[in-house]
Amino acid sequence: MKSERRPYRQKARAFAAEETARRLVGAMQALFAERPYDEITLEAVARRAGVTLQTLLRRFGSKDGLLAAAAEEATTRIRAQRGEAMPGDVRGAVENLVDHYEAWGDVSLRLLAEEQRSPQIAALTRTARALHVAWVERVFAPELRRRRGRPRARCRAQLVAICDVYVWKVLRRDQRLSRVETEQALLGMVRAMCGEGP
Repeated sequence: MKSERRPYRQKARAFAAEETARRLVGAMQALFAERPYDEITLEAVARRAGVTLQTLLRRFGSKDGLLAAAAEEATTRIRAQRGEAMPGDVRGAVENLVDHYEAWGDVSLRLLAEEQRSPQIAALTRTARALHVAWVERVFAPELRRRRGRPRARCRAQLVAICDVYVWKVLRRDQRLSRVETEQALLGMVRAMCGEGP
């Protein structure tokens, strides 16, 4: 009887540990969306997650360890969402991009604002930039294939810039366009750059 209970208890313990890790990662992500990284304390994360500081330290070791886990979880979700955009579907790509920025744009802007002060955050922004460039190359592959050499490189750079989070910020936050208007504006810029009609 005891031997039958042991695997069940081990599974229950493992599930509880994973659930605790998920809560801590979620708490770190939520706090990062609210305040600069250097203002986030491990005590605040533990409190938000409803666990003790010792539990947090046992699981992640340090604030940087928790940040890395939070970034990894976020990157996995972002890759999946951005991966839904289909090559050649310009309108779908713009909708996918705005979906992403509506969920992650403000966090992305915070990361960019803090990258000069933190090597850990600078590493995250490098990864994010590489992911963004790879997305542009994949979804706009038909357009890019029509060009060679420097014209291709220039077109790629233009698409990377048009689809950047700062353009979304100018349209959505600074100019206060609605989400639909933001999509229309981005779509117009991409199509104009690609030489397509409205």
